[in-house]
Amino acid sequence: MTASTPIVVIGGTSGIGLATAELFSRSGTATIVVGRNREKLDQALRQLGPGARGDVADAADRASLDTLFAKLAPIGHLVIAASGGAGAGPFAAVAPEDLRRGFEAKFWVHFNSAQAALPHLAKDGSITFVSAASGRFANPGTAGLGAINAAIDRLVATLARELAPLRVNAVAPGVIDTPWWADKPAGLFDRESRKAPLARAGRADEVADAIAFLVRNRFVTGVVLDVDGGLHLT
Repeated sequence: MTASTPIVVIGGTSGIGLATAELFSRSGTATIVVGRNREKLDQALRQLGPGARGDVADAADRASLDTLFAKLAPIGHLVIAASGGAGAGPFAAVAPEDLRRGFEAKFWVHFNSAQAALPHLAKDGSITFVSAASGRFANPGTAGLGAINAAIDRLVATLARELAPLRVNAVAPGVIDTPWWADKPAGLFDRESRKAPLARAGRADEVADAIAFLVRNRFVTGVVLDVDGGLHLT
């Protein structure tokens, strides 16, 4: 990775995306953070320091993404860390409109980001999706979220073959201590954290470390890497 082919992190203003941008920028990699909110983007850039720069774009808007990547081109690697939360809850009670919002906020953001970036990515570069453990194991109450994240995971193997030598991978985080949990019911974070064999929540930097491995290792493609403390075993 060189200054002329930076890494772009979609959803890089908080949580896993911010930790990933920080890891790369502090290691000397040219890093571009993309977020929807100017205030949050400016705050993230202050934290990241001079090794990073940023752009405001709504990753739910395909035209905005097309304009963004045309401006940033060429790029070496793409990490898509945008998250969503709609669609959770018992299957019998999940409203179809909530699940639809969940797909719009996460699956379609990932799909459109990858497709819009593709013409501008280095042929020996990579795309790394950030899905979630809900797509990898059978946890009651997460059928909707599981469907969203499993759809992202399913892209990986097919695109790894179709787009080669571009590498395509994903990480599937478990319960990670990020702002994603801020609006969830009291006690849920602690209860879910204890379900994995390691019986604790993960840290955003631990997921970022896994993303960095997938980006840097030129002989790994088509992999969905569980970063969940063993949650997928339960």
